Amino acid sequence: MEGDEVNFPPDSSDNLSQRGSVASSATLSRAQDVLVYLFGESAVHLTVESLGSVTVQELGRSVREALNIPDSVQDVFACWLCSPLLELQLKSRHQPYKLCRQWHDLLYRFTEASEEDISQDEPFLQYRRNVFYPKSKELLIEDEAVLRLLYEEAKSNILSGRYPCDPEHWTSLGALSLAIEEGSGLESQKLTTTLKEKKLSSFLPAHVALGSGGLLSTLRGKSSRQAGLEQSLLEEYRKISPSAGNSSETTQLLQRYLNTCHALPYYGCGFFYGDIDKPVQGILHRVRRKAVIVGICLEGVYVMDVKEKHVLLGLKFSELSWDHTYPEEEGDSHMLWLEFDGEEDGTPVNKLLKIYSKQAELMSGFIEFCVELNCVAEAAAAAVDTDGEASQSQTSGKDSSNKTGRGGRRGLLRRQSSVVCSRVHSLNTISYVDNGKEIKRLKPKRAASFFARQATLSSYSSVQVTDGLEQG
Repeated sequence: MEGDEVNFPPDSSDNLSQRGSVASSATLSRAQDVLVYLFGESAVHLTVESLGSVTVQELGRSVREALNIPDSVQDVFACWLCSPLLELQLKSRHQPYKLCRQWHDLLYRFTEASEEDISQDEPFLQYRRNVFYPKSKELLIEDEAVLRLLYEEAKSNILSGRYPCDPEHWTSLGALSLAIEEGSGLESQKLTTTLKEKKLSSFLPAHVALGSGGLLSTLRGKSSRQAGLEQSLLEEYRKISPSAGNSSETTQLLQRYLNTCHALPYYGCGFFYGDIDKPVQGILHRVRRKAVIVGICLEGVYVMDVKEKHVLLGLKFSELSWDHTYPEEEGDSHMLWLEFDGEEDGTPVNKLLKIYSKQAELMSGFIEFCVELNCVAEAAAAAVDTDGEASQSQTSGKDSSNKTGRGGRRGLLRRQSSVVCSRVHSLNTISYVDNGKEIKRLKPKRAASFFARQATLSSYSSVQVTDGLEQG
């Protein structure tokens, strides 16, 4: 999440305390040691003057110098303040030490954690990918040190299940990871030994390598399942051969790994936690909730099942409207509302998905900021395209009016077995119509959105109200 999208509480702490990698001291003006963590179980050790007032911009410059990161790609990474309970991407002007003093206040405001968990939680500084850095620019990076950092982060998200992927993806990525870390062209015996020493969970997602389905089924099928996974991994590994070119073998393998990850729509997302309603089941119509993780990036919003490791709903910003609501009474939940096109019995309707989360305000602000960035980028691209077309028309005299516009009708959400595809049919959503006076649940038609927040340059459209609506 982006730390600048919310108003942090005032610094009201009376006592200085140690917060993870940012040490406290009675004399903060003196040089202090600071650890800035990286993915891959490593860290950058810095000695910082005036720790209490040092900014993220200053820390970032020191980290780049320590890692020899070129200034040309300085925007690829950002400083984050993280813990198991909350993750914040910081702005360049933020002062990490002061935010650490407010950490418990932030946890009370944006998490459902217990008082005991909050009291024991300690944040740490981490240098990781900037959520707002475009994937198109990342594809042009050739610096091996930068690619290595991006690879370690992507690999962590693959292994932890934050980036759900299908068997063909995680097998390919596991083989590439094996080649990056052990080299390509290893003999079969060496490969087998390496896998036994490092274990499959070092190369494949944990839920794949360790399996699921209960203790007995795990014990019965563990040996045969792992043998099958090892065989698939080895077969994919033997297919790897560096492409011709000036880049080193390692650089090429890192680029191939990241390019495969780029095929996942939620690559580079910032992540938030919440719950959604499960479909009503049983004669008592009990409503239970499902834990979800919400990924938001420059491309759109992705709601993923924490347990099953697959996408429940994936929407580009042109395909949704959104809003968030605060609790009206004590005990009520903060909610993020996502509105999108759907259908019932073959007829278009508006659908609403409720996401219960104390981070609803953060998610809404994050979406709004991404939409604004996209609008600026699209406006700039349109200006360039207009200039280019005008120039081409003057020089060639050809009519370019037959080009397809960006605002054409979008396709229906795909419904396939892939973990990447949406599972709208499994969601407990609300279908509605606005008749001009009140919102009515209905079947099977819908009307204009009642949310004001939409992507400005989107192709999002809605079905107009017609006579004879059937009210539910």
